Amino acid sequence: MPWLSDAVSNETVALICDRVWLAVVQRSLRPGTRLKEEDLAEVFGVSRARVRQALSLLEKDGLVSLVPNRGACIAEPSVAEARDAFYTRGFIEKRLVERLCASATSDDIAALRAHIAKERAAHARQDSEAIIRLSGEFHMLIARLTDAQFLGEILRTLTMRTSLITAMYQNESTQTCGPDEHEAIVDAIEQRDTARAAGMMEHHLHHLEAALQLNDAKSPAADLRAALGVGNAPTQ
Repeated sequence: MPWLSDAVSNETVALICDRVWLAVVQRSLRPGTRLKEEDLAEVFGVSRARVRQALSLLEKDGLVSLVPNRGACIAEPSVAEARDAFYTRGFIEKRLVERLCASATSDDIAALRAHIAKERAAHARQDSEAIIRLSGEFHMLIARLTDAQFLGEILRTLTMRTSLITAMYQNESTQTCGPDEHEAIVDAIEQRDTARAAGMMEHHLHHLEAALQLNDAKSPAADLRAALGVGNAPTQ
């Protein structure tokens, strides 16, 4: 997952974060939706302490807002914040592909191509959950392969933020970023064509931003349990 970090050591907390993130990017949970601790505790079958841990992590990543005397809700980035997030992400990701062009090994290229193969398989079976996960993980894989921890941490936060922005503003009929553009970026990296790789990444992110309708905020989901898609809840 794009947002997962070493800070998440408890599997239950990680699961809560995972399901909330996925519900947001799948548009089951809309920006502004309230996340009551007691409801989440019941949905997941855990203590409110575990829920607070998860909400704290999600706030750190910009997915959740914690408002005094009101509690937690899915964050609602403004149009200006949406543009700033993509603008900043463009700089970070161009820098990462430039670094990878200079350092990529045959194993690195093989890892990227194996990941794209997973993306294509997910598209072929129309597995929307896997498509969403793998799409975000491709960008984080580039960061890991460059061994750029500082840039990777920034990108992780930006990826979370742009996932929320996309869920909030994207046209319903628009597809998530797919393996074809990812493969073109990998081709350029393998050929050590720094200018083309950076240009392809810039084009790729611009393509994602261009799909947004920056005046089309959606209303929140009403049923928290249905939105999170939770069946058998884990035990604490």
